[in-house]
Order: sequence, then C-alpha cells, then structure tokens
Amino acid sequence: MLSTILLVLNLLVTPPTSIYQFSFKTIDGKTVKLSQFKGKKILIVNTASKCGFTPQYEDLEKLHKMYGDKVVLIGFPEGDFGGQEFSTNAEIKEFCTGKYNVSFLLAEKSDVIGEKISPLFKYLTTQTGGEVTGDIKWNFEKFLINEKGELVHRYRSAVKPLDESITKYL
Repeated sequence: MLSTILLVLNLLVTPPTSIYQFSFKTIDGKTVKLSQFKGKKILIVNTASKCGFTPQYEDLEKLHKMYGDKVVLIGFPEGDFGGQEFSTNAEIKEFCTGKYNVSFLLAEKSDVIGEKISPLFKYLTTQTGGEVTGDIKWNFEKFLINEKGELVHRYRSAVKPLDESITKYL
C-alpha cells in the first residue's frame, strides 16, 4: 500500500514518460514491473467477466498461445462499466481459468476510469496511437505497445483479439 502511495505521489510530481515506469499487481498479488518486458510488444486489455464481450477471452488466449514469444498479453479486470466483474480477485481468477483456460497474465482488479483510475490507465488514455484517444468507453479495449514502450494502436471493444488490424503488428 505504501509503495502504491509513493508511486502515485511520484507520478504527480514527475509525469511518466514511459510505460516502463509502471508496475502492477497480478491477480495473485505479485508485483510485476513493465520494464521487464522491454524489447517485447505488450497488449493490455481491460476485461470483465460478465460482459457481452467476455467471450473475447477465448481469442485472447489463442493470441497468447500463437504470439506469446513476441507479445506479452495482460488482462486488467475491472468493474467500471455496469459492475460487470466479480467482486474478488479469487472469483475472477476462478472464472477466467475455469471457463476460458486463461494462462496469460491477469492483473488484480483495477479501475480504468474515474477518480480512482489506476496510474497506468491514466497514462495509457493520454497517449496517442491510432484514431482512438481519451477515456475508455467499455470493457475489452486494447492497447498495443511496441518494443520501445510506445503506444502503437488502441482498439475499441468490438475489435476482436485475432483481427488482422491487431495481428498485422505482431
């Protein structure tokens, strides 16, 4: 908790200039620094277990299996849009692994909009990459980061994970 507070205070004083300045907690509570993924592409997706787009977990897992050596896939569960996520990380993990056999990285439940927005998503939504900018509009938006840590493209929820508009960059 103290490390999160210090990170937020540091970001308020010195705005981040790279995605590699961020870390997150996995669904199991382990801290992961995004800097460990330098040299790889990263696909960040805000997810929800009770959404019409939830079946995208299946294609996200396929993408992870197909391109896992080239791209790090990270799902960030959130309940910001209609409370479409389970309450606890344990419930989320059980659902994702039980129903969709998810083996890619899952973060702990996070906020991606509003006053409690996580610093990572505050940063991502201020970056330009493609025609989509600004606040996240719904679950399963996707942020594709290149090997240098730059946002290459951002996709709205309806774009499926295996769509050519995504895979052409992988």
